[in-house]
Amino acid sequence: MQTVIAIPEIFALMSKEKVSELLLRPIAGVPLVTRTVLTAARAGADDILLVCPAALSERIVQQQVGSTVQYGIHIRVIQLADFDSRSSSGWCALKPHLQQQFLWVPWNWVTTKQFLGHLPLAQFHFVDWSKPAYTTFHEVSRDNASTALPNPEGVAVTSPESAVSAERFLVAHSGKVLDGIHTSFNRRLCRPFVRMLSHTSVTPNAVTFGGIAISLVSAIAFAQGTYWWSVPGALLFYLAGLFDEMDGMLARLKFAESACGTYLEGFADGLSYLLLFAGMTIGMYRHYGRIAIFLGIALLIGAVLALVTTTLQRKRATTPDRPNEYLGTFYRLLEQDSKNWISRVVREVQAFQRRGILIHYIVLFTILGLLPLVFALATLGAHLTWILTLYFNRRFFMRSRTDVKPTVNTFKEAL
Repeated sequence: MQTVIAIPEIFALMSKEKVSELLLRPIAGVPLVTRTVLTAARAGADDILLVCPAALSERIVQQQVGSTVQYGIHIRVIQLADFDSRSSSGWCALKPHLQQQFLWVPWNWVTTKQFLGHLPLAQFHFVDWSKPAYTTFHEVSRDNASTALPNPEGVAVTSPESAVSAERFLVAHSGKVLDGIHTSFNRRLCRPFVRMLSHTSVTPNAVTFGGIAISLVSAIAFAQGTYWWSVPGALLFYLAGLFDEMDGMLARLKFAESACGTYLEGFADGLSYLLLFAGMTIGMYRHYGRIAIFLGIALLIGAVLALVTTTLQRKRATTPDRPNEYLGTFYRLLEQDSKNWISRVVREVQAFQRRGILIHYIVLFTILGLLPLVFALATLGAHLTWILTLYFNRRFFMRSRTDVKPTVNTFKEAL
């Protein structure tokens, strides 16, 4: 998909300092035009055309190109005199560089890849060039007007106030499509902190490690074995869960998603649970004696097996560069396999096993003094998780027998 982004002709009449200030205005830590280009690329654009005024400084043009190179995005720069997106003559001058269909994105339009990627092909004679549109050269070269316009989500940055609104818009939409009500609530709590972190050098991985550190303190609190230590421990574990939300939000906001970061986040989730269960085991041992140790060992074994098998399944279900698509792929396969009663039940129950929900249950059950029940349910859930993961690994993601040696055992491979 081709994307066309144009810098207005009036910028050629401004000073270099003013032009740089407008084009490179930081929006959640990313320069404005750079964000526009990267959002289009994440929405599926493989050919990005940046139209600049012919009189625009060469240094400023190189700034725009250089700001996207670090993200692995390459753009084509076309310098035209008096290009006006509202005039059919401007598009005729650009015709040699245009594909039959293309995506138009205003230079100052802040939105998300989901909103850009789902724009329908516009069947109108003349678009509103202050907003994104997916159209064809045949349509934009006409002079007729039409009011049948789409209404894309986003914010046009024209002032410091609109820049703040754009950041709030991005943070509010930095979650995932699969977020449930509990996770959405957690993300609302995280929004002001994510927006603040976006203007610092703090990386998503640093936030992940911060969550692990808080989980360790939470485990130490649970290990004391008293009610008044367990409640702060549960609240700290909830806070660690918020860190787990913030690292993903910050990564999407700053275009810092990576396969390494996704696996690190998954490892951090598993480690946080291992620390929690270890702390609970020590604390319950002080109350119930050796029986708690045996149950704790069973729980920890189940948790480790669940972590290993789900990591293996993530690798099989996704490409090496997109492990973050695992959950969406798995849910889609469960829905397609709804005739199988196991798939149908797991699809209904799966949402309740996500960390965004479990941290609420840990706090609730701890305050009610029901930690033994949490312990028992967690042990059962951990072992069911790795068993069902192996089942679905064979059902959905097993390679054909021509690709895999017949002597390979799924369970051994998972370990």
